[in-house]
Amino acid sequence: MFDSDHTFTSPLTGTPYAGAPVLALTVLWHPDLARIGEQYLQAAPEQALEVSRFFPLFAHAGRDGLGLGHGSVSRQPLRLARETGGRLSLTPPDSRMTVEVNGSEIAQAVVLEPAQLDRGIVLGLGRSILLCVHWTDRLPRDNPVAGLLGVSAAAIQVRELIRTVAPTELPVLLLGETGTGKEVAARAIHALGQRADRPLVAVNMAVMNEGLAAAELFGTTRGAYTGAQSARSGLFAEADGATLFLDEIGNTPAAVQPMLLRVLESGQYRVVGADTDRHSSARVIAATDQDLSGADFNQALLRRLERFVITLPPLRARREDIGVVVVHALAQAHSVGGAALPALPFAFVSACANYDWPGNVRQLSHVLARALLLAQAGQLPLFEALVGVRQAGWPASLPVSTAAASPAAVPARRRALDEFNDEEVVAALHNNGWQVQGAAAELGISRPSMYKLIEAHPVIRRPEAIAQEELQQALAHSGADVERCAALLLTPAEALRRHVRGLGLLG
Repeated sequence: MFDSDHTFTSPLTGTPYAGAPVLALTVLWHPDLARIGEQYLQAAPEQALEVSRFFPLFAHAGRDGLGLGHGSVSRQPLRLARETGGRLSLTPPDSRMTVEVNGSEIAQAVVLEPAQLDRGIVLGLGRSILLCVHWTDRLPRDNPVAGLLGVSAAAIQVRELIRTVAPTELPVLLLGETGTGKEVAARAIHALGQRADRPLVAVNMAVMNEGLAAAELFGTTRGAYTGAQSARSGLFAEADGATLFLDEIGNTPAAVQPMLLRVLESGQYRVVGADTDRHSSARVIAATDQDLSGADFNQALLRRLERFVITLPPLRARREDIGVVVVHALAQAHSVGGAALPALPFAFVSACANYDWPGNVRQLSHVLARALLLAQAGQLPLFEALVGVRQAGWPASLPVSTAAASPAAVPARRRALDEFNDEEVVAALHNNGWQVQGAAAELGISRPSMYKLIEAHPVIRRPEAIAQEELQQALAHSGADVERCAALLLTPAEALRRHVRGLGLLG
């Protein structure tokens, strides 16, 4: 039973497409960060899905929908159509908008294989917006649980399971790869449960040997072993009436596993060196990234822990959540630093969306923190350097369009300036906070060449050509954030900063 107070919509049961996966589009990246995580679900699978500047309508759960709305997206639609054998054809529009599939630019229609769609297809539109094309088996749902981010069906389901088990006294086993958020889930179960006013006692079983584990978990009497100068309470005593989180449960020494089984079954345990039993009402939550079904782990203990199991999915299995995680990391960095954050280059965010993240959310968060530090220092964050891989050395499971794979292996030739269209120039500046150096790096040209493109552009303006009243209004609207102001005025940020300072409009 799920908490209806946290539900705007319900699972797909009862709809015309119940029982079958639904094709969905999730906004992975958008210049308006508030749009990230919005979704569109295809109600009529027999019809082609067309994506343009104005349609379809994307929405957060329970809110009204809007088109993508950004000027970099063509008014002419990009077309997605289901083909035989579970394939999906993608036809770019007859426009100048750049279309990328899994990080590789395409110029003609491609057919995507079912395995690619299962991993999540990343579409880049106009070098400004990223969409994830994926399957889902439920409608968007607002069921927030602190720290557990995501709009994917998998994320929604994990939160539902947590809300289901939290009010009970059942032991919980959390399974998942490193970095998927098992400890975050454990803390959420505790916080939503009946023991929220009591402490969550946590221990990592991987750092304890057999003697230490027994003493830490169950306590010791004075003189129980050499060096035991005084009696000491164990973690089960400390967590009596509260919650005990046993992280890395798969590393529990074999001799201690039957002791854990006993306390889980009856609440009874014996302090090391004592001759009588004690009782603990601690609720146990355990976590592991190991397969516990082998002979090395006590199977009776496993059966006891398995009374309620929650599997935390890897980030590569819910690619549609990557944008939400990135936005959360940006918000955290802003709350800590206070200063306005620099814009992340579109190419960097696209690489994040396409990477498989073996270290999952934890690894992505660490990479983003380093990227923001570099960006704040005026340096361009390079994805390959931060992740520690070469472009050609990305995981074999990285979803790359078969139609685009061959061109990606060929080094791009240097383009002449007259080969760049107006949309590309504006998009590159948008992606880099209207910083000329970052935009030039994205386009693969020199800074002087970038200035030539700006001078020749029919829309980009010189700051000194903008009326002072308009400058004042834009500064007020952007909260004196020069990069945001530059985006509103369509003018390079560095030149704008110098100009408004000269006018005394900026401290």
